[in-house]
Amino acid sequence: MSVVLLDTHILIWALGEPERLDAAARDLLADPAVKVWFSAVSIWEIAIKAALGRADFLVRPERIIRMAQDTGFTELSLDAQTAARVADLPMHHGDPFDRLLVAQAIAQQARFITAERRLAAYSDLVTVLR
Repeated sequence: MSVVLLDTHILIWALGEPERLDAAARDLLADPAVKVWFSAVSIWEIAIKAALGRADFLVRPERIIRMAQDTGFTELSLDAQTAARVADLPMHHGDPFDRLLVAQAIAQQARFITAERRLAAYSDLVTVLR
C-alpha cells in the first residue's frame, strides 16, 4: 500500500473543490490501494488562517476534519521528533506550515502532494501537481 500526505491546499481542494485537482490526482486519492493522510499541521494552519480572515481559508477546521474522516482520509499527528527535523531542512521555503508538512512526509516516507513548486527542492517524495 502506498501512502500520501496532502498539503493543506490540496486537502481543501480534494474535499471542497476536486475540480481544481488534475485527473491523475483525483484518481490517486480515490485509489483504495493508497492510504491518504491529512496532517494535524494542516488543521492548525486552517484554524490560524481562517481566524485571520484569509479568503482562501474560509472553511472551519472542524468541518475539514469531519469531511476528511468521512472521505476515508487518516489523520497524521505531529510528534516532537518530527517537529525537530525542521531544524535540518534547508531554507528553500519560509512557510513554517509547509516546512513542517515536508518534515512529516520525510519522516513517514510518504509521498507529499502539493501545488507549491518550491517544495520540490526538499525531497523526491514531493509531488507537485501541474
